[in-house]
Amino acid sequence: MRWSETKDEHKSAFHRKKITVVGAGNVGATAAFLAAQKELANIVMIDVMDGVPQGKALDMYESSPILEFDAVVHGTQDYADTANSDLVIITAGMARKPGMSRDDLLNINVKIVAEVTRKIVEHSPHCVILVVTNPLDAMVYTALKVSGFPKQRVIGMAGVLDSARMRAFIAEELNVSIKNVSACVLGGHGDTMVPLPRYSTVAGIPITQLMSPERVEAICQRTADGGAEIVRLLKTGSAFYAPGASVVQMAEAIIRDKQRVQPCAAFLEGEYGVDGHYLGVPCKLGAGGLESIVELELTADESASLQDSMAAVRALVKQVDALGHF
Repeated sequence: MRWSETKDEHKSAFHRKKITVVGAGNVGATAAFLAAQKELANIVMIDVMDGVPQGKALDMYESSPILEFDAVVHGTQDYADTANSDLVIITAGMARKPGMSRDDLLNINVKIVAEVTRKIVEHSPHCVILVVTNPLDAMVYTALKVSGFPKQRVIGMAGVLDSARMRAFIAEELNVSIKNVSACVLGGHGDTMVPLPRYSTVAGIPITQLMSPERVEAICQRTADGGAEIVRLLKTGSAFYAPGASVVQMAEAIIRDKQRVQPCAAFLEGEYGVDGHYLGVPCKLGAGGLESIVELELTADESASLQDSMAAVRALVKQVDALGHF
């Protein structure tokens, strides 16, 4: 049997998108695998560990006949292979260990993110960057400053994850479908994040009408401690399934131009009373990256909590600036 190719001018014009995932650890590999399954793009996974991205990428690709996805997954140590990526997800960096706060990671990870960003810009000057590395608010600020990209093309993954955790806890508490639950979490990705029960609902009903104030407060606190709870349980690592799924949801909104409103770390220029810093707020994501920022009406207490969260982020950024990597 002979397989003959027919020339098709329309076929030659087809261009599958390209996503690069920097870091082939648990978060990066999970994100790459989920993005491939969704056929968002062809995936390049890059890591400094020789053989690790290649081995994981090959394993993922060999699952494609079973899971029936056509996206190609490629592992590499060479940034030339990432050239002309449409979207780059940065997960590279040290993960939290027991007893380590996100802030403790700053000195190590800011150097890694700065170096990675320079290489990304060299090979993919028109991409959108999604940062996952912790401490998130400081790392996405680093990527913005090093890249020189407009703020629309450098976004942090935080609020999607924090809101997902809150949604899971609400669904568990009320024994309802996760599909009926929405949640809103603003602020920095850390202990000072600001869950908003008034904007968190089950089938449109605020959770403040469905459970006692004590249970609402308990869920808000568990949300803020969500990452640390998993670190304590794992003992030798940190969360990766939910973070990987969260950044892929953001990637899908951008790659497929969904114009979806999601809580993200965005660079604010006056919104929510913040100027010149990243903070988690509701954002509309589309083909251009950050399409717009949604400003919610907050109570005095909510606004005060958000400013407290901003103060913690500002302190991290001050440390980043002092390190002088850009």
